[in-house]
Amino acid sequence: MFGAFRQSNPLSGGLLWKIPWRLSRFQKARQRKRLRAVDAVVSVVDKALAKQGLSAKAVEFWKKEMPYEQEMLPKDKYTIFDRKEKKYRKTIRSRFEMVTYLVRKIDYSTELPKWTRVSQRINPPGY
Repeated sequence: MFGAFRQSNPLSGGLLWKIPWRLSRFQKARQRKRLRAVDAVVSVVDKALAKQGLSAKAVEFWKKEMPYEQEMLPKDKYTIFDRKEKKYRKTIRSRFEMVTYLVRKIDYSTELPKWTRVSQRINPPGY
């Protein structure tokens, strides 16, 4: 449209608000660094507890169930399982529509919530 009713950049689908479907090499490096940092924290906590002769159920579960960053496949580092996706995988920073019910109201979120805080290391078997 032209004149007073012309579309703005975000409305016409310009590059202004789009998030690429692939992670850049810098985003991948930050993700690997984040995974290694979590591994380091778990090992430090485990060593400190072992030195005092103690143990924690959460740390033992993490050591038993969660793979280290070096052991993870690239698809597990940079993608997560989503049962609504065509191939059941989506990139960590992809846009999607998630329905959350909050106080009888539907809230449409466009990105994966808490993608830096929630562990994405375990996926269903076979995916």
